[in-house]
Amino acid sequence: MFGGGGGPGRMLGQEISKPVNVSKTLGRLASYFKPFWPVLLLVAVLIIANTYTQVITPELTGQSIDCYLTPATASRFSGGQTAPAMPAAGSETGASQPQAQTNCWFDPLPANASTSDYIAGLGRLILVILGLFVFGSIMGGAQFFLMSYAGQHVLKGLRVDVFQHLHKLSLNYYAENETGNVMSRITNDMETLNQAISFALVNVTGGMLLLVWVAYNMLAKNWAYALISMIVVPVMIVVTSIISERARTAFRVTRKEIGKVNADLQESISGVREVQAFGREDANIESFRQSNAANRDANINAVAITATLAPTLEALGYLAIAITTVVGGILMLRGSNFLGTTISLGLIITFLGYVQRFNQPIQQISTLWANIQSAVAGAERIFGLLDIQPDVVDAPNARSMPAIVGKVEFENVNAAYVKNDPVLCGVSFTATPGQMVAIVGPTGAGKTTIINLIPRFYDITGGQIRIDDIDIAGVTRASLRKQIGMVLQDTYLFSDSVMNNIRFGKPDASDAEVQAAAQLSRADEFIQRLPQGYATVLGEHGAGLSQGQRQLLSIARAALTNPRILILDEATSSVDTRTERQIQQALETLLKGRTSFVIAHRLSTIRNADLVMVVEDGQIVESGKHDELLAKKGAYYNLHMRQFVREENPNGHNPQPEAAAAN
Repeated sequence: MFGGGGGPGRMLGQEISKPVNVSKTLGRLASYFKPFWPVLLLVAVLIIANTYTQVITPELTGQSIDCYLTPATASRFSGGQTAPAMPAAGSETGASQPQAQTNCWFDPLPANASTSDYIAGLGRLILVILGLFVFGSIMGGAQFFLMSYAGQHVLKGLRVDVFQHLHKLSLNYYAENETGNVMSRITNDMETLNQAISFALVNVTGGMLLLVWVAYNMLAKNWAYALISMIVVPVMIVVTSIISERARTAFRVTRKEIGKVNADLQESISGVREVQAFGREDANIESFRQSNAANRDANINAVAITATLAPTLEALGYLAIAITTVVGGILMLRGSNFLGTTISLGLIITFLGYVQRFNQPIQQISTLWANIQSAVAGAERIFGLLDIQPDVVDAPNARSMPAIVGKVEFENVNAAYVKNDPVLCGVSFTATPGQMVAIVGPTGAGKTTIINLIPRFYDITGGQIRIDDIDIAGVTRASLRKQIGMVLQDTYLFSDSVMNNIRFGKPDASDAEVQAAAQLSRADEFIQRLPQGYATVLGEHGAGLSQGQRQLLSIARAALTNPRILILDEATSSVDTRTERQIQQALETLLKGRTSFVIAHRLSTIRNADLVMVVEDGQIVESGKHDELLAKKGAYYNLHMRQFVREENPNGHNPQPEAAAAN
């Protein structure tokens, strides 16, 4: 019945946004559908066939009245003979009355047909109507299945393209864009597109075709009676548009409020230790209660608005039925020739069926069309992401990096994350093969930028970086990076087994090679104590392991790839002294024979460095060995003294400089 479309009602709950460049977006989306054009063609045929069954059944229902029921009743009261048309009220008895021109599905029965003949004909027609219902249901199910089949393959390809593109984007993109915003391209926008392809598009297309087809049939049979029957349609369209727009606005509020609820949950769960430590449980619960209540009120308001649509359209639908019935009944009883056509009972029944068929798609089209717009807008955002060009790309004639020996040269290197805001200015140094280079300096001096330039995570804005006398800008990033190992301060471990986490950088490594790398990094001892040893599946980000254990796994991961250049970014800054010594022992084994760059948080860990570089304000202000730099009593000496005072004299007592240097 009218307004009962559960699907469209649910679709109102989505946050609606409008596209900017529809034609361009649809053109790009259509290119993904090209391999499935036979499926789309079949879907179009099925939509036409399904729509035909919906258009023809009211016609056949009317024929059951005019071709079989009315003549059979007349025959029954005339001794088995077909009776002439009954005179209209108020007309002269026996006067000739205009007859409705009814085209019956089967050949007309002869004039002497009996009542049983009419019953048999009616039975055949009912079987045809039932057959059409079954046929239409099969066609409807088939069109949704085929459209979903093509749509899911398209979405799969689109997801893969986005995922591949995300891996090509430079780190600068992720520094400027929140992870949640990036994730929404593959989740929210893709899901909006999914619903439009699988559900909304077929319904809107079929609904539009049904509207046009039904309107044509009604106007062809009796245009004046058709216009009267459709008199409430404009009202239905206006009401649906107004309520749908209000509902979409209300649901935007619900999306905002549920976002606050999720934010409260995330903060409370992530900071549960701090909450309990400071006794903030009650305050957090009250804050969550308020945000949850706001979410409840927003949803109730949105549902209340949406709930008015169905009964309103239901009432207007019944009004359309009433108008069609009353006007048609009056004209039939008067027996008048209404604009050249006699209104028969069968024609009234046919128009009643048409009115139902005509009104049903209006709500669907009004609500689902907005969702199609939202899906196109989502596709625009997806394609917008695919159009982002990475900052760091391989040169057109880039070649593979040959096996690295380990010589690294920076020559007048400049770097900037933002234009006209330099991070490095004229940095020059040379690291010989097997040399350990320590980089120290205050926060924000440019230490991490230097090590990020070696594997070309970022491109320089001036100067040149060479490895083994080869400009790294002329080699492929993949061939360069696979020969460089990194152990970072924040070790990222995947929700996978310990074995697979270690072999992440070398997927084809054997179990024996993985275990050897773990033994080298001193990680084998604690791995053996895990419930399933190397087969133990780690939690998110290595949950369940200490910071030191995660660092040892990171060292094992780097050792397995056997890199010629190794980068350590404050690898021991977040662990205790005992764990630090354990990690240092593992690193000493790993660093042998490799060129290494170490960003040191604790200066005591770089006493044996071959070269110490002090970076301040994007420039190397001092370089040399540990003892040499202390003797100069310059920038490095000042860093060392400040750290020594903090670590050895927490009460603020200043030792003699000479004694401190000796330490």
